[in-house]
Amino acid sequence: MPSQKILESKQQYVNELADKLKNSACGVIVDYKGINVADDTALRKSLREAGVEYFVVKNTLLKRAAEAAGIEGLDAHLEGTTAIALSKEDIIVAPKLLYKQVEASKDTFSIKVGFIDGKTITAEEVIEYAKLPDKDTLVAKFLYVLQAPIQKLAIAASEIAKKNEESAA
Repeated sequence: MPSQKILESKQQYVNELADKLKNSACGVIVDYKGINVADDTALRKSLREAGVEYFVVKNTLLKRAAEAAGIEGLDAHLEGTTAIALSKEDIIVAPKLLYKQVEASKDTFSIKVGFIDGKTITAEEVIEYAKLPDKDTLVAKFLYVLQAPIQKLAIAASEIAKKNEESAA
């Protein structure tokens, strides 16, 4: 039987992890077996630069933290080696970076499940999020859509002015 001190430290870890889960906009749970040290280091660096927290976690502790955070549906996926990536703001960046690793590893590194705003999503849905354009690209496309009618109006007005100048001359 574990000592009281060990139980208390595990309970504290579960509480801290539950807070991280609650405060995350997105989380992706992966099976990291098959990744070599160099690839893992590069993945961790890219995730850290993107503001994503990534760490290995014990399945039982993650299960308890998810229950405490009110996230249901993760239990069936918590087997084998497990790591989790948590993003506080952007729901696209973690799936995108982890999916790149899945593609590069030829399916030895795999996505198990994810969650967005406390709702569980399947690995297939995580991959769909990964395939979406990033926020800057979406904003640029949206601004183009807003700007296009005004730009066409300006071109038409310019052509009318040129035509009027030619007919006056």
